[in-house]
Amino acid sequence: MANSWKITVSKFFLIPQRYILGLMGFLAIVNAYTMRVSLSVAITEMVAPSNSTQSYDPDACVVEGGDNSTSTVTNPDRLYDWDETTQGLILSSFYWGYAITHLPGGVLAEKFGGKYTLGLGILSTAVFTLVTPAVIYASNGNWVVLVVLRVIEGLGEGTTYPALNALLAQWVPLDERAKMGTLVYAGGQIGTIISNVISGSLIKATQDWASVFYLFGGLGLLWVVIWMLICYSDPQSHPFISEKEKTYLEKELSRVTNEKKTIPWKAILTSVPVWALVAAQVGHDWGFYTMVTDLPKYMKDVLKFKVQENGIWSSLPYAVMWIVSMASGWICDWLVKKKYTSITFARKFFTAVASLGPAIFIIVASYSGCNRMLAVAYFTVAMGFMGTFYCGMKVNALDLSPNFAGTLMAITNGIGAIAGIITPYLTGALTGDHTLVQWRSVLWISFSIFVVTSVIYTFFGSGEEQWWNTVETRDTQIENGHVTDDQKTDKK
Repeated sequence: MANSWKITVSKFFLIPQRYILGLMGFLAIVNAYTMRVSLSVAITEMVAPSNSTQSYDPDACVVEGGDNSTSTVTNPDRLYDWDETTQGLILSSFYWGYAITHLPGGVLAEKFGGKYTLGLGILSTAVFTLVTPAVIYASNGNWVVLVVLRVIEGLGEGTTYPALNALLAQWVPLDERAKMGTLVYAGGQIGTIISNVISGSLIKATQDWASVFYLFGGLGLLWVVIWMLICYSDPQSHPFISEKEKTYLEKELSRVTNEKKTIPWKAILTSVPVWALVAAQVGHDWGFYTMVTDLPKYMKDVLKFKVQENGIWSSLPYAVMWIVSMASGWICDWLVKKKYTSITFARKFFTAVASLGPAIFIIVASYSGCNRMLAVAYFTVAMGFMGTFYCGMKVNALDLSPNFAGTLMAITNGIGAIAGIITPYLTGALTGDHTLVQWRSVLWISFSIFVVTSVIYTFFGSGEEQWWNTVETRDTQIENGHVTDDQKTDKK
């Protein structure tokens, strides 16, 4: 009876379960980013207009119909006296907690499955997003209290990427890896778009910045409920998967084990391709977090966009980035499947494009003068190039070690998250007078980091499975004398 019921239910799902998991993983990232990014738009309407005299800026733009004043649309009683440096601390504080829980999240996902690690992480983020306005009101705008809340919120979301990588390693065959990984991780762009567009319009409609936290926190809770009902950590534990898909995945993912694994820490931490991957992640995250966190402020301070326009134009670059990321994912898989290129070359090529393209065009945007549409166009092109990052280095951890993909994602994304700590604070410290010259220095720093990290990955990155991925491979390498005595200690 039970087997008959299982077969009946599995036929109800016309879409293979790995695609359902991919779609829900995509929506997990969408929700994570809406909750993370909403503050970047909201904070432009949470801060009381400054009465201080700003430094003279010969490059300042006076735009007809633009927001040449410092006025806001929200209730003056709900505005707070936070200077640029304080705003930078508030925006960066999320990443303090975010970086901390990456490694525990990856280890827990590999040992106990990614379903609950991911679900509980998003649940925590949603709850703390919902209570954000109440906390701010209760503390009368005490920025220290808000920083503490954002750190706690980051702790919950820090498990997201490691858990998803562990799930993808259990569910996604090699020849679907780039497009499935791109689908899931490109949720960051869609989440940013949704957050920017809806936040600006919602704040204008309600004249209350708190509305964005209620909306996105509520949607996060809804996702958690659906996720817990229909998704599972691996094909073997899924009660509704068809036997055909289960057999197919067992064959394609024979190198991935569900058994509890001893993590070969020394081998991982001394692996050159792993550290090349870390470098690429840092480069991407530095540029991406600069744009995600600070582009709305640039749009308001330099280009003089009003809050609703700010949300729309700040989101356009991410729309193009999403389109490019999806297209490049399919192209990358096709090139690898047809053997027109090796996995290693594909990862390096698409990563280089995702670094050098943005590096060039964000600088060009800063020299576009007061032509607002031209500046938006250059930022859009820059972020479009960044879309090839997902089929490049973002899925590279799955190539290096599918059995420890969660741990590798925890290391790379966790270290990359440090950029999220530094960039908002550094931007706030460098742009205290809101001048274009100050903002240009921020973008030149991003340019330099993009280029340096891209060169490191190009020379030292790899798309090959590493010797320490499986017990059998590690034993063979040790027997053949290809492993040092120190690395032998990582043998199970």
